[in-house]
Amino acid sequence: MTEPEYSINTQSLLRRWFMKSVDAEPYEIKALVFSMLYFFSLLCSYYIIRPIRDEMGIAGGVENLQWLFTGTFLAMIALVPLFGWISSKYPRTRFVPYVYYFFIINLLVFFALFKSNIAHQYIARAFFIWTSVFNLFVVSVFWSFMSDIYNEAQAKRLFGFIASGGTIGAIAGPVITTGLVLKLGPTNLLILSALFLGISILCIYRLSYFQLNEFPENKYSSGISGPSPTKPMYGSIIAAFRLVIKSQYLLGVCLLVFLFTTLATFLYFEQAHIISKSFSDPSKRTAVFAGMDFAVNTLTIIVQVFLTGRIIKTIGLGSTLALIPFLLGIGFLFLSLSPILPVIIIVQVARRAGNYSIMRPAREMLFTVLGDEEKYKAKNFIDTAIYRGGDAVSAWIYSGLSTIGLGLTGIAIIAVPLSALWAIVSYKLGINREKIAGNLNN
Repeated sequence: MTEPEYSINTQSLLRRWFMKSVDAEPYEIKALVFSMLYFFSLLCSYYIIRPIRDEMGIAGGVENLQWLFTGTFLAMIALVPLFGWISSKYPRTRFVPYVYYFFIINLLVFFALFKSNIAHQYIARAFFIWTSVFNLFVVSVFWSFMSDIYNEAQAKRLFGFIASGGTIGAIAGPVITTGLVLKLGPTNLLILSALFLGISILCIYRLSYFQLNEFPENKYSSGISGPSPTKPMYGSIIAAFRLVIKSQYLLGVCLLVFLFTTLATFLYFEQAHIISKSFSDPSKRTAVFAGMDFAVNTLTIIVQVFLTGRIIKTIGLGSTLALIPFLLGIGFLFLSLSPILPVIIIVQVARRAGNYSIMRPAREMLFTVLGDEEKYKAKNFIDTAIYRGGDAVSAWIYSGLSTIGLGLTGIAIIAVPLSALWAIVSYKLGINREKIAGNLNN
C-alpha cells in the first residue's frame, strides 16, 4: 500500500507544480503536452538537417550564395499561392498534415538524389533553398494551428510554454546530428529528420481531436464566425495578398516583421565584423558562436517556461511586444558607444533569447483574434515572403550604408530610432489586438 500511495501523491504534486508553473488549467494539460511535442519534433527535424544545408551552401559554390538567397525568396513567393489553393480546397484537419506529408516526400526525394550522386552541385543548391523554405513554412503553419486551437486568453498563458518545446528541439537536433553524422553519414540523417516530421503529424491528429472535443467553447476561431476545422476555408488562391493589402492591422504586422528582420540583419552584420576582427582562428570563432547559442537556448527555456505568460498577464500584450524592441534600442545605443566583443555578445544573446521567448509567442497572439483565412493564408504570406523579403532588402540597405562610409558606430546609431519605431508599431498592434478581443467577447 505504501508504494502506490507514494506514487499517487508524487504524481499529484508534480501535476500541481506543472499547472502552477505554466498557469494551465487541468483540462488543457494533454493538449499542451502534445503542442509542445509537436513543436519539439518540428524543430528537431529542421535542426538535424540544418548543418547539412550549410554544407550544401558551400558545395553549391560560395560565390553563388547571393543567388541562393534570391532563389529562397522566389520560392517563397511561388509557394504562397499554392498554399492558398490547398487551404481553400481542404479542411484544416486535412491540409495541415498534408503540408508535412509534402515535406516528408521532399526529404525522401533528396535522400534518393544524394544517394545517386547525380548532378550533386545542382542538388546541393536546390537543397539549400528547400531547407530555407521548409524552416519558415512549417513553423508558420505550426503557429497558425496553435492560434486556431487556443483562444486568445489561453494563448496569453500557454504560448510561452509551447514555444519552449521548440527550443528544446532546437537543442536536441544538433546534438543528434553531432552524435550520429560520423556513424550514419549526412545523407542518412534525412531519414531521421523525416521520422521526426512524422511525429509532428501524429501530434496534429491528436490536437485536432482536442480542438473538436476538448475545447468546444473556443468556437474554432476564438470567437470569430467561420467554418469548422472539418470544412474548407474556400476563397481565392491569392487571398493572402488581398487580405494583407485590405487590412491596416495586417499591414501593421508586415511592418513589424520587416523592422524585426532589418534590425536582426543589422545586428548580425555588426556581430560578423566585430567577431572577425577579434579572432583570426576559425575554431575560436566557432567556440564563441557555440557559447552564444548555449546561452541563448538556456535563457530562452527559463523565460518561456516561467516568465513569458506572467509578463504578458502583468504588463499587457502591447507593452510585451514593445519590450524587446525597446531593450534592443538601448543595446544599439551601447554598441554605438562601445562596439566591442563583450557588448555585441550581450546584446545579441539578449535579443535572440528575447525574441524566441517573448517576442515570437507574443507576435503569434496577434493572430488569435482573426478569422481562419487570416490565420493561415495571410499569416503564412507574412511569415515567409515578407520575412525573407525583409532579409534581402535589409542586407542591401546595410551594404549601402557601409558603401557610403558609415562604420559600425554610425549604423548602430541609425538602428536606435528604427528600434523605437519597431517598439511603437508593436505596442499599437498589441493595443489594437486587445480592442479586437474585447469586441469579440462583448
